[in-house]
Amino acid sequence: MKTGLMVLVLGYVLSQFYRAFLAVLAPDLAEDIGAGAQALALSSGLWFLSFALMQLPVGWALDRFGPRRTAAWLLGAAGGGGALAFAAAQGPFGVHLAMILIGAGCAPVLMASYYIFARVYPPAVFATLAAAMIGFGTLGNLASALPLELAAQAIGWRGAMVVLAVLTVAAAAALLLLVEDPPRAPDATPGEGSLLDLLRNPAILVILPMLAVNYAPAAGLRGLWLGPYFSQLHGGGVGLAGLVMGIAMVVGSFAYGPLDRIFGTRKWVVLGGNLAGALCLLVLWAAPVPGYWTAVGLLAAVGLFGMSFPMIMAHGRSFFPPHLVGRGVTLLNLFGIGGVGVLQLLSARVHSGAAAAPPEAPFQALFAFFGLAVLAGCAVYAFSRDRTD
Repeated sequence: MKTGLMVLVLGYVLSQFYRAFLAVLAPDLAEDIGAGAQALALSSGLWFLSFALMQLPVGWALDRFGPRRTAAWLLGAAGGGGALAFAAAQGPFGVHLAMILIGAGCAPVLMASYYIFARVYPPAVFATLAAAMIGFGTLGNLASALPLELAAQAIGWRGAMVVLAVLTVAAAAALLLLVEDPPRAPDATPGEGSLLDLLRNPAILVILPMLAVNYAPAAGLRGLWLGPYFSQLHGGGVGLAGLVMGIAMVVGSFAYGPLDRIFGTRKWVVLGGNLAGALCLLVLWAAPVPGYWTAVGLLAAVGLFGMSFPMIMAHGRSFFPPHLVGRGVTLLNLFGIGGVGVLQLLSARVHSGAAAAPPEAPFQALFAFFGLAVLAGCAVYAFSRDRTD
């Protein structure tokens, strides 16, 4: 089981890479195939929406076929195929199609890990294991910054994508060979087993809005808007800024993991972290060009505080019966990643709506948009019922 989890970490590294790499390739894609910031915002949003829409069939497949085959076949066929399609793209439509395929391919990897955690390990350590998975996987976020920039300079962005396609297929093959499926859950009692059973629980309903917004600012800014922001307002330094923000996101993932056991609460850990992240976004809204290193520091803080996703997942998972764990965690992930996709698409409209104003205005609008979204999620989540294992 441990060897299989190590391979799943590798798969999740690729998933994190694919959700963040467009920011670094943005200048090359705009010059070579005419895919500008608005087109790439759509592409990024389509990745997250594809990822999110796959969660329901992935949840069914996890409960029916297990994590090994579900993760391996989707990552290899859709993820590897999408990377090749990206390398061959001749315009924005080709990038859109490739990102849809890659999103579908990456969809089962994290949930396969969470399924194993929920079925094999004690509930009390779920948050720590879930956070560690994201922390190690976020190394892909780092690889999508300065290392990708150097690779694109050395072999071109198309060559870099071909290499990534090969790595993705190799990771999928390793999943098929090394991941072990956990024991089957006991059968559901008659009348149980649907998503409606999960959605009837009011304790879940007030957690979903927080899931929909908590990761969106870190993912959206790191994955797309970081490039235009630093290149247009700070004269460059995109790769370094992305690297620092990526490191902060790794630190945040590990830092959140044990906090529920340290403080005896999940709800207040999540609320405190997200309110701090919203404050950083509102500071950037008030002062959108505070100087390069101040901007890097504030965005790194957004990344640090924005990694509460595994803690919220642990909070929600605590309300699921064992036989619905697969569908339960993927339902939560549907809202978590779907929210990122929807907010990413909306962020393109927010950015373009302020484009006629001074150069900092579009980014000022983005910071306000993401900050207010997080505050709205916190307002609903404040009514949630705290639960630890």
